[in-house]
Amino acid sequence: MIEGRPIPPAHPALAVDAEDAAAVRPHVLRRAWVSVDTAALAHNLRVLASLAGPGARTAAVIKADAYGHGLVPAAHAFLGAGAALLCVATVDEVLVLRAAGVSAPILLLYPPPVAAVEELVELGVTIPVSAEEGAHELVDRLRRLPARASGPRRCVVHLEAETGLTRMGVPPDRCGPVAAALAAVPGVEVEGLWSHLAVPEDAQVSATQAAELARAERSVRAAGVAVPIRHLAASGGLLAGTAPSLELVRPGLALYGVIPDDLPVPPDHAAAAASLRPAMSIHARPIRLLDVPAGTAVSYGGRWVAARPSRIMTLPIGYGDGYARGTGPGAEVLVCGRRAPIVGSIAMDALMVDVTDVPDAGPDADVVLLGAQGADRIDALELARRRTTVTWEVLTSMARRIPRVYHAPAGGSS
Repeated sequence: MIEGRPIPPAHPALAVDAEDAAAVRPHVLRRAWVSVDTAALAHNLRVLASLAGPGARTAAVIKADAYGHGLVPAAHAFLGAGAALLCVATVDEVLVLRAAGVSAPILLLYPPPVAAVEELVELGVTIPVSAEEGAHELVDRLRRLPARASGPRRCVVHLEAETGLTRMGVPPDRCGPVAAALAAVPGVEVEGLWSHLAVPEDAQVSATQAAELARAERSVRAAGVAVPIRHLAASGGLLAGTAPSLELVRPGLALYGVIPDDLPVPPDHAAAAASLRPAMSIHARPIRLLDVPAGTAVSYGGRWVAARPSRIMTLPIGYGDGYARGTGPGAEVLVCGRRAPIVGSIAMDALMVDVTDVPDAGPDADVVLLGAQGADRIDALELARRRTTVTWEVLTSMARRIPRVYHAPAGGSS
């Protein structure tokens, strides 16, 4: 067993089967919440699986709390839509899934502490080997485990090849000896060989990486190890068509309805990319509306001063919830279908909005910080550019303390 193993708390959440998440707003724990459309998650999985083609299975990447959408609900949505397995990054994510009764195959994407290996094997988790020394540690650990009356433990391994990302992986010409050392341990099955694209938007770089993965495969087969599963393409390689689907694809960001930043999508994939549906939206209701005279400073440091008589709305969401303090000038929210600017410094638990030009904004207004309202939308890429970061960080930064409302709008199950 793993001593003192961390079990992240579940999100404060409401599982809602309603046409409109607004129907449950009075019952959420705060006047700010993240809404997750589980039908959109399922739809996106099916779209990406269709791009991969019938010869490839789909692994849903749900690391980082399913990119902020909620680990367990996302797992159920993707498995229900046909995902063959789940990918996570940490041991604690594995433990949360298994404790929640998720029995589907799980692939760890980063090597676990060697002390966790025995329990992970018992939980049926596929373990990555991403360095030669890591392979030796795993072999040594498995050989020292006490024997079981029922026979050797079945330990499934996916061997990661270094093909150009320079993050993790065994050099291609060393993959064969490493695979042979692993396969020599009773109960060990070297099931997979994989790598990760560094620049999925660049077809030439991606082709070079695919060739390096093929070189690693030749090394493995020359060592007498048959590897039935290969995987390279994640969201970028799949949508851009720069990586072969092989036997498995591992979409992450695109599962949540967001296309990787500035990714060029070829014409034959354009319709599929356009059909992806963002699953997350962020909402709040005001906790104060205040009319202030010209010259009034707003928030810490007094960096914003009203140039005219203004109406200032305070929302109970801030950088403690993942709405970054570093969100730059020009950031806006949607109120009554119109854009209104965020003014002053964002605080840990609150931010302020100038709603002077939105006269209908009242105390029960549904304010959208991410997502659609009326004919307009604030998407993750817009927020990323305001923060000089990437869309992945926008989604994963949403803190656990903010409640999640899970719902599937009518007609959204396709």
